[in-house]
Amino acid sequence: MVKTKELVDTIVKGIQEKKGQKIVVVDMTEMEGAICQYFVICQGNSPSQVDAITDSIEEFARVHSGEKPLRIVGRERSLWVAMDYADVIVHIFLPEMRDYYHLENLWEDAKITEIPDLD
Repeated sequence: MVKTKELVDTIVKGIQEKKGQKIVVVDMTEMEGAICQYFVICQGNSPSQVDAITDSIEEFARVHSGEKPLRIVGRERSLWVAMDYADVIVHIFLPEMRDYYHLENLWEDAKITEIPDLD
């Protein structure tokens, strides 16, 4: 669990490195039957920024936590990229896609932490 929390912190740093915005960490560790322990959700302002954030997360997780994603989907268009690290799933959205899907609102019982933007 500590290693998982460290991975979440590393992922957040990878997002911040490329100026990802509106970062939210959804803690599902207390939820029975959850598909993972944490969701990390953020957004970029363009497909190229979403792609850059994806690359940054992948590099930060590999270098600082020794972790590689099991799977990355959505990279072809970079409107919504999902990165699966087993216990942590990362979602990188364009703002309009994020507004449409409202992922952070799907788990009302989960603890949600908003990370301030680094402007």
